[in-house]
Amino acid sequence: MNFKPFGNRILAKIPEEKTQTQSGIFLPDNASKEKPTQAEVVAISATTENINIGDTVVYAKYAGTALTLDDVDYLVLDTEKDILGVIAK
Repeated sequence: MNFKPFGNRILAKIPEEKTQTQSGIFLPDNASKEKPTQAEVVAISATTENINIGDTVVYAKYAGTALTLDDVDYLVLDTEKDILGVIAK
């Protein structure tokens, strides 16, 4: 993956949705679920502060621009208006 965000933006990997419950029941693709609001940071712009690669960020529900690279779903998020915080490790 060769993607470098510009401005105050990051590239975050969206976690894959679980298709099976803990009890073994498979969920259909059209099951109504909430969109995830957490993602792992995989690339940052040169001007991004307080966020590092590998951090898990919480972002606004309908924020960012969806992007698919090498069959993996990502979001390009603006660090000032889309990101609500970083989850401490």
